[in-house]
Amino acid sequence: MEGQDPPRDLKAEEARLRKVWNTPGGWRYWTSVNNSEIGLWYGATAFIFMLFAGLLALVVRAQLAVPQNDLISADLFNQAFTLHGTVMMFLFAVPIFEAVAIFLLPPMLGARELPFPRLSAFGFWSFAIGGVFVCGSIFFKAAPNAGWFMYAPLATDKDYAGIGADVWLLGLSFIEVASIAAAVELIVGIMKCRAPGMRINMMPLFAWYLLIVAGMILFAFPPLIAGDILFEMERMFDWPFFDAARGGDPLLWQHLFWIFGHPEVYIIFLPAIALMAMIVPTFSQRPIVGYSWIVLAAVGTGFLSFGLWVHHMFATGLPQISLAFFSAASTAVAIPTGVQIFVFMATMLAGRVIFSVPMLFGTGGVAIFIIGGLTGVMVALAPFDWQAHDTYFIVAHLHYVLIGGMLFPVVAGIYYYFPLVDGKALSDRLGKIAFWLMFTGFNVAFFPMHLTGLRGMPRRVFTYPADIGWDWLNLISTIGAFVFAAGVGVVVIDILRPKKRQPDVKPNLWNAGTLEWLAEPKESWGVRSIPIISSRYPLWDQPDLAEGIKQGRYYLPDAKEGLRETLVTSVLDAKPIQVLRVGGTSMVTIAAAILLGGVFIAMTFHLWTLTILFGLGTLIAILYWLWTGTGAIPEAKEKDVGLGLSLPIYVSGPASVGWWAMFITMVGDGTAYGSLLFGYFFYWTIHDDFTAGLAGPGLVWPLAGSALFLASWVLMLMARQANERDRTSLTRMLLSASMLATLIGALAAFLGPHRYGMDPTVHVYPAIVWVLVGWLMVHAAAGLIMQGFCLARSFAGRMSAAYDMDIRNVTLFWHFLTVTALTTLPVIALFPLAR
Repeated sequence: MEGQDPPRDLKAEEARLRKVWNTPGGWRYWTSVNNSEIGLWYGATAFIFMLFAGLLALVVRAQLAVPQNDLISADLFNQAFTLHGTVMMFLFAVPIFEAVAIFLLPPMLGARELPFPRLSAFGFWSFAIGGVFVCGSIFFKAAPNAGWFMYAPLATDKDYAGIGADVWLLGLSFIEVASIAAAVELIVGIMKCRAPGMRINMMPLFAWYLLIVAGMILFAFPPLIAGDILFEMERMFDWPFFDAARGGDPLLWQHLFWIFGHPEVYIIFLPAIALMAMIVPTFSQRPIVGYSWIVLAAVGTGFLSFGLWVHHMFATGLPQISLAFFSAASTAVAIPTGVQIFVFMATMLAGRVIFSVPMLFGTGGVAIFIIGGLTGVMVALAPFDWQAHDTYFIVAHLHYVLIGGMLFPVVAGIYYYFPLVDGKALSDRLGKIAFWLMFTGFNVAFFPMHLTGLRGMPRRVFTYPADIGWDWLNLISTIGAFVFAAGVGVVVIDILRPKKRQPDVKPNLWNAGTLEWLAEPKESWGVRSIPIISSRYPLWDQPDLAEGIKQGRYYLPDAKEGLRETLVTSVLDAKPIQVLRVGGTSMVTIAAAILLGGVFIAMTFHLWTLTILFGLGTLIAILYWLWTGTGAIPEAKEKDVGLGLSLPIYVSGPASVGWWAMFITMVGDGTAYGSLLFGYFFYWTIHDDFTAGLAGPGLVWPLAGSALFLASWVLMLMARQANERDRTSLTRMLLSASMLATLIGALAAFLGPHRYGMDPTVHVYPAIVWVLVGWLMVHAAAGLIMQGFCLARSFAGRMSAAYDMDIRNVTLFWHFLTVTALTTLPVIALFPLAR
């Protein structure tokens, strides 16, 4: 199975592959959905946003350089530091790793492509449009000014926060669409598109880390989305979720934000460690020591990160038992983090380390991160945190963790992987200059902030008196910040300097052992032919592999049908199960992103007619995308993929990537719903009388709605079974009946709070009931659209017993919708009574 006879006409095969995978010039270049191009656009855009945020940081440091400074106004200062933190966290730290993953994973996994390239393109355009909207607000004096965490009630005060808070909430909600889209793409790609033989315990560590991080995104971002919904409903419609006078509580926002915010730190940190997990073995010239240990440590870090959020809230007056639990969890997370660092040290000691620019940045970043970790253990202790909370000690800790744990490894990754971009290498001399400027400047800038904080300087102050001992520390920090910025500038110069006269580097410049180094910078396919893998470091352990791949001796060596194809393999053992045809260049992804961006931007300015029009446009674009891009009936049932193997072209159910994408999306959706339900019980537990004597939705309508949604689910299951038996007319009748039951069930859910006159502006009880009912109704509407889509596909002859992907995926959605209905409606009907 290691190879087959060379193709008869290698040049013709390569020409056909090149025609299919390489993107034409002109306007169509911007509609490309090749993984390499999307990854580069993503990365370049995120890097530009980072530079913008860095300039804002320099403005902040210049203002704080001397006491009683009036370089900028207090309001501009607030906007600058808020936008700096927002951009660094939401527009650089997470997107840069999504970019690297989209660029690297296909060749690293031995695949042609990730399964949903159009989804990646849609995510990129959503990210770019949302980022420009948020960043551009500062030029119109409309930037958010209440901190990157937007604490209520300060940020809900329209007189103080103005439209900037809406820009933050709705702009970042749009950007979060891109992050969740990337998470779906990465999880399905890593689980289902690995090269044959690449069992799950043989995946590159980079893939393991990105799989963990994508899973964390599914559980960390939705609580923030739920919080954004509550926050914006208060700002737009005066629903009192955070107004204590009407039963609300600002602490709910802190809980929802930090349930996102602390895992976010590890969502940033783990991909940086993933880059180190690729760099360290290469420059030690030996496999990683303790592969299983580092995987378990990464999983443990991801798991524990969700138990730490309250250590940001030690000063809010929580019970001592809560403080003790979260303090212990915050300390415990140091154990798996330390395991990963010791694994790197053991690998370096066991090999012969080649000191290079990537290793300089990597090891320097680890050293900085260790300091940040030590101060993290300090602030994990509640008594110390009470003293240091909201001082510059926390600012120093945060930057030591984030810049050491993320930015330095990112620059290491840029120097390591840049030859895969255009076949050129970055300058060794400039790289070393940049490192020492950045390393020195960073420590000069941020180490004194520990002392500034211990001397009592609070965060987010515009200026300060001259006689309290903060002046010289702030001046040193400002000087260090500009030195650090000079180092970043050298990196930018190195990247942008002309390289046409510079010779191309040899393939696999660093003698790495993983498959991404077989990628050809001038070609857009992941690999020339999809190989069979039998090692964690195949380029070291399978000596003829590289030549065999380039000669097309493995799977899918050609593109005879003129379509983009890759293999789908089983989750655990990576056995080939399908030939997947992925979408090519299309304008629909750009159109959908622009229209969805229009929805969020119009909502920001309360332009409701435009919001509705953009929403309808978005729906039409997505339906067109789905109609033309998924579930196409192939010209044949199977295809010869080489090596004597034939695979089906069309599959459905758990074997298909579409089913997995629906399942993963619903997991994230369920997490957001769970966060809203958490809000309901949060209010119920903090108040002696949760209902404040107000009427609830009653029993009849919610329970009737529950029965109708249950009936709709049963009818949907029956429709799927009828379709499996190829009983077309019965399938359509059952689908129509399920749609009717769904519509009446949604109406019953609405009539409960409506008929009892529950006014959401009066008190938090009716407000949270309406939010839960509204969530259910929106999902019921989405379900009706999906069912209508299935009916349309049936009448068009695109859905049958043999081709049932659509109805199976919609039935999966119905499982989640039914759980939502059978949780929401009984809760709002019964639980106030249970008190």
